[in-house]
Amino acid sequence: MLYWLSFFKGNFSFLNLFKYQSFRTGGALLTAFILTLFFMPKLILWLKNKQAEQPIRKCGPETHLSKAGTPTMGGLMILATGTIATLLWVNLASPYIWVLMFAFLGTGLTGYWDDYTKLTRHSSDGIAGKTKLALQFIVAFITCGALMHLSDGQMGTSIAIPFFKNVFIDLGMFYIIFAMVVIVGSSNAVNLTDGLDGLVSLPVIMCTLVFMVIAYLTGRTDFTNYLQIHYIGGAGEMAIMCGALIGATLGFLWFNAHPAKVFMGDTGSLALGGFLGAIAVATKHELILALAGGIFVVEALSDIIQVGSYKLRHKRVFLMAPIHHHFEKMGWSETTVVVRFWIVSILLALLALSTLKLR
Repeated sequence: MLYWLSFFKGNFSFLNLFKYQSFRTGGALLTAFILTLFFMPKLILWLKNKQAEQPIRKCGPETHLSKAGTPTMGGLMILATGTIATLLWVNLASPYIWVLMFAFLGTGLTGYWDDYTKLTRHSSDGIAGKTKLALQFIVAFITCGALMHLSDGQMGTSIAIPFFKNVFIDLGMFYIIFAMVVIVGSSNAVNLTDGLDGLVSLPVIMCTLVFMVIAYLTGRTDFTNYLQIHYIGGAGEMAIMCGALIGATLGFLWFNAHPAKVFMGDTGSLALGGFLGAIAVATKHELILALAGGIFVVEALSDIIQVGSYKLRHKRVFLMAPIHHHFEKMGWSETTVVVRFWIVSILLALLALSTLKLR
């Protein structure tokens, strides 16, 4: 919206700043962060008054019993401030923004329904797993169809291979299935990671930062020619939405750091994961998501391996899944697990960014 102020630069030269995506990305980040810091205490108080308390699994680590009474659904603030900051700073004529917004809010509303069901039932069980998965795949299908329509020719069904110059694999008709799995898998993997105070926030921030850089670079021919990566017209506007969600997540982390005053809930984690999957598909860097979001991949795999092993062999591979609970059972403190996962996520983000040049 503020982008349109640049049209009046003839009368006020300083308004030319609003034309630059880098400036608007910083503005979106600060806007979402400040709005979250200001309004989150009010949301926490409202959630407490509504008794929107996180149901604690009795089969979980004993240390988590002390978290009883902590309000959940704090992800509502991420949805609100992330959306407001995005709409305020992006060029609203960009079709990519509306597609990513659909994926973000669509998966977020699915998470909200799940959280709301848990609260009304006073149980850790929300809506049926098949129902939640079906809704996610519907959102993913519409998102992927729109992104394929926006892509140029064969690029719409191809995936880029990291470490190689302009090397793509065309999946043809199978691409939409692959892309849908990326979005739904990312959404659920981020959700599984959200199990300790502050654990999921920094990996999400680092992963979003990686795609903020990728979106900005792929939207500029000077950088794509230098780095020998593919060009996507208008991709730079997606970097602004990344900035908004980084700011919103940073603001949320302010209140979610140990000991947490509020939990994100499925409302926030499904939305952020859905957005990461969608922007990976939009920028044609789906495989980079698996690298930058390696923490999410490991968390999801640990849960799949645990369930599969128990069903097939009636034996558990981990002391508890997802894997962050395994380390808690080993005797690591919650803060130790969180900080070490943060360190790994930072290293993975740096490695993911290095692939842009190592080609």
